Amino acid sequence: MAGRINDDDVKAVRDAVPIDAVVSEYLQLRSAGGGNLKGLCPFHDEKSPSFQVSPSKGLYYCFGCQEGGDTLDFVMKLDHLSFSEAVERLAAQAGITLRYEEGGYNPGRQQGEKIRLVEAHRAAARYYTEQLDGPEAEIGRKFLAERGFDQAAAEHFGVGYSPAGWDHLVRFLRGKGFTDKELILSGLAQDGRRGPIDRFRGRLMWPIRDITGEVIGFGARKLREDDNGPKYLNTPETPLYRKSQVLYGIDLAKKDIAKGSRAVVVEGYTDVMACHLAGVTTAIATCGTSFGGEHIKILRRLLMDNSGAEVVFTFDGDAAGQKAALRAFEDDQKFAAETSIAITPGGMDPCELRLAEGDEAVRSLIDSRTPLFAFALRSIVSGYHLTSEEGQVAALNAGVPVVARIKDRSLRDRYATRLGGMVGLTSPAEEEAVRRRVHALARSYERGAPEPALSGAAPGRGPQGGRGRQPEAQRPAAPRGPRLDLRSPAHRVERELLKLALQRPDLVAPVFDAYGADEFTAAPYATVREAIAEAGGTTGADDGFLTRAREAAPDDTVRSLITELAVEPLLTRKEPDEFYAGTQLAAVRLAAVDRRIGQIQGSMRRCEAGGDMSAYASLQEELWVLEQYRQDLRNRGAAAL
Repeated sequence: MAGRINDDDVKAVRDAVPIDAVVSEYLQLRSAGGGNLKGLCPFHDEKSPSFQVSPSKGLYYCFGCQEGGDTLDFVMKLDHLSFSEAVERLAAQAGITLRYEEGGYNPGRQQGEKIRLVEAHRAAARYYTEQLDGPEAEIGRKFLAERGFDQAAAEHFGVGYSPAGWDHLVRFLRGKGFTDKELILSGLAQDGRRGPIDRFRGRLMWPIRDITGEVIGFGARKLREDDNGPKYLNTPETPLYRKSQVLYGIDLAKKDIAKGSRAVVVEGYTDVMACHLAGVTTAIATCGTSFGGEHIKILRRLLMDNSGAEVVFTFDGDAAGQKAALRAFEDDQKFAAETSIAITPGGMDPCELRLAEGDEAVRSLIDSRTPLFAFALRSIVSGYHLTSEEGQVAALNAGVPVVARIKDRSLRDRYATRLGGMVGLTSPAEEEAVRRRVHALARSYERGAPEPALSGAAPGRGPQGGRGRQPEAQRPAAPRGPRLDLRSPAHRVERELLKLALQRPDLVAPVFDAYGADEFTAAPYATVREAIAEAGGTTGADDGFLTRAREAAPDDTVRSLITELAVEPLLTRKEPDEFYAGTQLAAVRLAAVDRRIGQIQGSMRRCEAGGDMSAYASLQEELWVLEQYRQDLRNRGAAAL
């Protein structure tokens, strides 16, 4: 049984790896004010950023779906790792050697499954790149040279070569301590008659990396005529590799995509290489599958869905390429970014274009892109005989649903006019009739009517980016965690005080620690107050205070609320100070005193009605003291506490 990771080492990992550095490997972060950062949540689909990161506290929280936690929680949830696996991954990044209790340190035995698979791929990638220099790989080097890629290019992209024998890689990885079970599970090997054999043999190898740069699979290109396998052979689905969630080159392109707010989607590994070497460093490609919803999520988190962002698809100019471009239209409005199409001339792909005409031709290809709506309309209308009235009507009937799906009304108006001109309608009355048809259909889509599909897709598979009804499988999960009415004005001051206690305990200590849970009227807030007390209170708050408070929470709901309060910006626009903190402390105490006065007055009325004048007198004395205290709080604020 695997040993437990030493607690001091877990704390060292948390301290060594900044949460903003980890999160920014997956999505673009921008300033949210108050030292916080914001981005599009990686755990649910959203149109505007509600996901916030607090570097100073080492926490993240999404105000949309209520997911929150620390660095380890983020890695665990996003990469589906166990706690130990997350610690081991971050420890490896930070260069920290972990100690394991109950059995000592034995990496080969103790480390989590996914961490082992990542290490196996890392070792395999090094092995393949070393093999590219050998005599057998001459055919691979020739393949690269014929496509304009020199040794430096191969090294930059990590291109390698898999020997043609049956078990060269298997024997190499066994020598590194990996088991046959791990090699099969990783997809690097497959079952043979006498045990595992290499999955990739005699092929040119491209390492496929996730957005953080870890190798999670390979793409292998056939080189010899006697190879009976497919032209390209990719890693099968594994615990690491999901082709629907992988974009080749994303690790190299992500910073420039975020910086320039543009992504260029090409069709193959060599196309990505050609684009990057030509200066189009935002190029990426899917791996053996069409561009789909999971790929969109990756790009949206990098592009931040700002209105100036752009996604450019490149396709061959042949019929298959045009059909692929129309399929891309299906997903267009899942982006807030503008989507464009760049059709390569003469059926050439970007790699062939670079080889034939140079780097400038590749850059010009991207610069000459066409907006996707315009391309889609031209492609659809061109399929009809516009010289006849019947053809014009048919083209119009096919084009109106396309224009009606445009979310931006002003853009929709312009394309409605353009559609009329494309089919040969020129009079103002005819153009107005087209616009009316378009807007009527757009309204029906907004009410949830099924949208027609393009290019042979199944009915109802149109873009879901508008306000139309979403299919059940695509609807966001119901928010978990605290009810949103905790943000109501009645609880606002209590919430602000708890935020101060978690974010700036130095400003509310030691007064806050004298407050009881009964001073917080919302039950979840009272529970948070108890968790703060169990963590040692604000007076003794240190670097581990927040971690202890979260660990003291009785359940995930309260833990999520603590994380939310620790990340949510304070209501003051200025830097909080002792005066601001004192104002919140006094307000919470004043509200508690008001509640107690109301209770006493009710009890006094009951005593008077029942004739219990002794109890009435005692309550009257307490009431007088509280009323004096209330007046003092109103006049002097925090000084009266």
